[in-house]
Amino acid sequence: MSTEQGSYYAATAYRSDRIPKQQPSAERPWTRGFAKMRLPWGKTQEVAPEDILTRRKPSSLRFQEEMNQEREAKKALGTYVPAPYEHVDFHNRHDHERFRFSLWSKRSHFWIYMHMFGKWFFIFGALINLFAYVVMGFALGLPWTDLAKDIFSTTSWWFVGTPLLAWAIGAFVLRYLPSLWVKPSRGPIWELNRRTGLVTVFDYKNNGEYKKNGTIGELTAPFYEFDAYISTTPDRQGLPVNVLYLAHRYRDIVINFRPIMPPGEGELLCALWDFIQNYMDTSRPLPDLPRYEEFRHLDPVTAAFDRKVNRNPRLWIDMNDQDYKHCLRVLRTRIAEIDTFKRPNLMARYVEYVN
Repeated sequence: MSTEQGSYYAATAYRSDRIPKQQPSAERPWTRGFAKMRLPWGKTQEVAPEDILTRRKPSSLRFQEEMNQEREAKKALGTYVPAPYEHVDFHNRHDHERFRFSLWSKRSHFWIYMHMFGKWFFIFGALINLFAYVVMGFALGLPWTDLAKDIFSTTSWWFVGTPLLAWAIGAFVLRYLPSLWVKPSRGPIWELNRRTGLVTVFDYKNNGEYKKNGTIGELTAPFYEFDAYISTTPDRQGLPVNVLYLAHRYRDIVINFRPIMPPGEGELLCALWDFIQNYMDTSRPLPDLPRYEEFRHLDPVTAAFDRKVNRNPRLWIDMNDQDYKHCLRVLRTRIAEIDTFKRPNLMARYVEYVN
């Protein structure tokens, strides 16, 4: 590692080629009672869940570049007016230094859910009522106008009118009353820090109750002290649901990745685990994904790698739709063929797993 790189990364930064010996690991209480599988460390592949790739596709990068250029031009002319809530901290970060996750506030969720569920319940209710209207019309032979009045006066108002009203109110608030629903949460939930190599879970409770003095605790440990688990539990229909967790070996520090990766097939969760390892590993460059392109020159290891291979600094932002779709197909193939469950756990060289 060069002097520049050594001064940029903390001494605790994670390197897959420099993992220290650790104390034996026993099963933590949170894992008891779960149908779980611990995923192996190491021998990662160049994969990431498709959702992480598509959140910042080339077209959105170009749009953001145009917006930035327009903003800078207006600032130079002294005509720039900040957008509403531009300076509000929503606690999310995902760049070359940290992957920090937070949720919207409860107030924001209320209006978003009112709009979303109102819309889909209205569509569902309208289809059901239309079907009933047609079937009953042919079966009973009643005049269509009289039948429509009967259906609307008895059931349609509740099954169609109420969701429609909720959808309309939610849409109005989301579009015209941002001050009513745009509110950041109290703070972040967890953070993976590439620069320091630390994993942090933010603690808002004290003995099971939310702290009232506004303080936020931090449960922090080195990345290499965590293991990834796929937990399988039944949903309400009894079908198996797979969720990825990151759990500390020696303390009850757990990250549930369900908010960023809904329950799904094991291959997708394995891809997420490979992506996390690659992101945190400072012995290698950042994953080559659209969202990191604007930051690659700021990460010393990544910048050195890009110079060595003469990587086009605008690889993603200038990519056409056809090439981007090809990248998606390649990614899907890699995920479908991922070999996680056949790999040895390289962390076993440094940790004795008691069970």
